[in-house]
Amino acid sequence: MSGLVDDTVLAAVLAALLAGVGGLLVPRLVARVPEPTPQPDVDLDTEPDAEPAKVRYADLAARPGLGPRSALVAAVAGALVGLATGLDWPLLWLVPLVPVAVALSVIDWHTRLLPRVLVLPATGAAIVAVVAVGVAVGERDALVRALLAMVAVRSFYWLLWALRSGGIGFGDVRLAAPVGLVLGWVGWGAVVIGVWAGFLAFTVPALAVLALRRDRTLLKTSFPFGPFMVVGALVGLVWGTALAGRIWG
Repeated sequence: MSGLVDDTVLAAVLAALLAGVGGLLVPRLVARVPEPTPQPDVDLDTEPDAEPAKVRYADLAARPGLGPRSALVAAVAGALVGLATGLDWPLLWLVPLVPVAVALSVIDWHTRLLPRVLVLPATGAAIVAVVAVGVAVGERDALVRALLAMVAVRSFYWLLWALRSGGIGFGDVRLAAPVGLVLGWVGWGAVVIGVWAGFLAFTVPALAVLALRRDRTLLKTSFPFGPFMVVGALVGLVWGTALAGRIWG
């Protein structure tokens, strides 16, 4: 038992350190994202329902303290993942994904965008790592489940996007693929809890804001959903299996 505890603690420390170092690079990662095609300037006085101009990635990356704050968040998330996973193969893809998830959360929170130039390469790298590990160590069941979960979660978000439900953007659809992949490796309970937790983390504060402000125009405003998907994925990875076991026995 002591050996297991030692391995778990070591995994948490290593994951926290590596993810924290990656978090320090978040400003550089954000700054390297190319700007989308510029949209025509909007006069907010004549079009009050229009969205304000997007924050430039370079300006966002230059904000004071972004690196240290991102490193702290990434280190905490990495430690939680390490504690949940231990010294096991999933750390190979989870630790690199942590700072990427932090960068995407920062970008989406400030710009309402999830750039494909970050999401797609991260997804591709994660798929390669999962397939390689699954084949190399004989984890065929986990591999198949991860790939099926990736398709299932992405399809679920695509359906929400197609129905224009809940303000889901196509960036969220892309992000759903790696979320489903990493949760699927852990188990179907983690998938369900992770997806559900993301919606719950978004819905509760959103409803509270609507109730307090009593402003129905907020329903027409786009909100960043990516950070809540990331939080839900972390909940699913760390506590999903245990919570699912308690709920469904």
